Amino acid sequence: MCGILGLAGKKAEGFNRQLFLQALDTLAHRGPDAHGIFQAEKIHLGHRRLSILDLRPEANQPMFSHCGRYVCVFNGEIYNYRELAQQFGLRLRTHCDTEVLVELYARLGDAFVHHLNGMFAIALYDRQLDCLTLWRDRLGIKPLFYYFDGHTLAFASELKALEKLHLPLRLQSKAIAAFLHVGYIPAPLSIYEEVYKLPPGSRLRWHNGQLHVEPYWRAQDFAHIDPKWTETEAKSKLKELLSSSVRYRLISDVPVGVLLSGGIDSSLVAAVAAQESPQRIQTFSIGFEEENFNEAPYAEQVAEKLNSIHHSDYISARQAIDHIPKIIDIYDEPYADESALPTLLVSRLAKQSVTVALGGDGGDELFWGYGVYQWAERSERAWFQMMRPLFSLLCAAPERRLRKLANMSQWKTKEQKPWHLFSQEQGFFTLQEVDRLLCAPSTDYGLPPLLFSQKSPPAYRQALFDLCYYLPDDLLTKIDRASMQVALEVRVPLLDYRLVEFALSLPPQFKYRHGQRKYLLRKLLADYLPPALFERPKKGFAIPLANWMQRELKSMFWDGLSASVIGRHGIVETREVEKLKHAFEKGDLSCYRRLWALWVLHLFMEKKKG
Repeated sequence: MCGILGLAGKKAEGFNRQLFLQALDTLAHRGPDAHGIFQAEKIHLGHRRLSILDLRPEANQPMFSHCGRYVCVFNGEIYNYRELAQQFGLRLRTHCDTEVLVELYARLGDAFVHHLNGMFAIALYDRQLDCLTLWRDRLGIKPLFYYFDGHTLAFASELKALEKLHLPLRLQSKAIAAFLHVGYIPAPLSIYEEVYKLPPGSRLRWHNGQLHVEPYWRAQDFAHIDPKWTETEAKSKLKELLSSSVRYRLISDVPVGVLLSGGIDSSLVAAVAAQESPQRIQTFSIGFEEENFNEAPYAEQVAEKLNSIHHSDYISARQAIDHIPKIIDIYDEPYADESALPTLLVSRLAKQSVTVALGGDGGDELFWGYGVYQWAERSERAWFQMMRPLFSLLCAAPERRLRKLANMSQWKTKEQKPWHLFSQEQGFFTLQEVDRLLCAPSTDYGLPPLLFSQKSPPAYRQALFDLCYYLPDDLLTKIDRASMQVALEVRVPLLDYRLVEFALSLPPQFKYRHGQRKYLLRKLLADYLPPALFERPKKGFAIPLANWMQRELKSMFWDGLSASVIGRHGIVETREVEKLKHAFEKGDLSCYRRLWALWVLHLFMEKKKG
């Protein structure tokens, strides 16, 4: 895993080499082992390397094709690089995947990407045609930002590198509206008007001053339920695909471990890794002093059963005070997933022993692990549709459960419904609340259009929404930034594209049956672990933030949401924030995530102003 940076076009002409190196150095945490740059008349390419495969200097980047025509910088891993080298008879000078990638492109052109199994953000420059092409992996595991003003193209693994290039950047109001609604900024938006996130499964080409972006893979193209699957066949296929995926992701020239929460997904990945690894695996978990949020004991039980070398640590409110303000520096734009904190700390714990770790991300989206999927089904039943106009009367009900029912039912349009259901399951602002909150209400909420069929089951559509938006723009963003902050590479076996395409073909009864979520994953995990170790209510990777906001973190949060801070930036109405603060102080903890989002937004603004 690494960090990449590029500058092409008008601004690249005569651009200061030292300034480009300084921008590249903002990515040093992603690649502390080596760096390199390529410069030509109208292009600069930079790379920071975290050495994983072939640790020799010969494997450093930028890397040239043997013919000298192509130059490549690349962040990620291509797991099937050995098979590709053999399949296409590639003659290699190194043992790294980058050389295979660039030689395969020289052989196949754009079609090379369809052969890649991995996570990647790739930049390839054709010196003969003066053409730059970028690719992002199918599921959006690796990030790729780009700036374009009609004359200059720049790209980077993180926003901070683009900021360092001194490009003209303006805050984007619709990105703020989207953030307040869902807690993250969805692609292709970023916090800046001129900067975009290259969507997952997309290719960007810059040639003769023209920019063109198009998809090469889309999850919705594989969203066709195959009713022919039997449970026995589906379970066998899942085991085959997951075992293959884990074997690929254990390939490394440095130590590999597993991030183990004790939940179904990470336990399954750890169990398969323990079976596939020739060495005893190492596992890592984070716990909390508050018992209701602490899953560390479950992780320890799983680790004991798997005979892993287990490492664990516990987070206190005092540690949170030290680390929470760093979130803006790590994520570069407003980001309200509070599990960023334990993810950062478990990554730091793992880095003490390994350089690569496997994670369990993707299981909830592929096998329906979230409660919102039942809300999606419920919301389209006749009784719900009939009662929906009356539910708005419950907005001021004293019971939290009734207020949630009211909020869940108040989507604006059918197209916005998946965004709304997600937003309210997470506890963020409805679009109606965003309108009241913003000093200058937005007519564009920055929510990308949903491009999949309305004919599939409601839960299926909601899960596909999560796979296309929530997963890459929130969850995978979190694991990338947190892990790369400490130069740890995290690989996600459940998001092998072969497994994703398989899971999208499964009938609903293999995902949710008799009130049990992730049905098929549970059945497979039972082959490795006793059900008593994982059959319990889902907690997720949550932290006791509401409790901390009432006690240890209270002064920090209230200072960050003071009337003077809110007024200084003029983004939201002070009176609306004061209403929320008053409700929270009176014991309504259901609004804590709204307050958290506002605090994160204003911390970002304070840092930018400073």
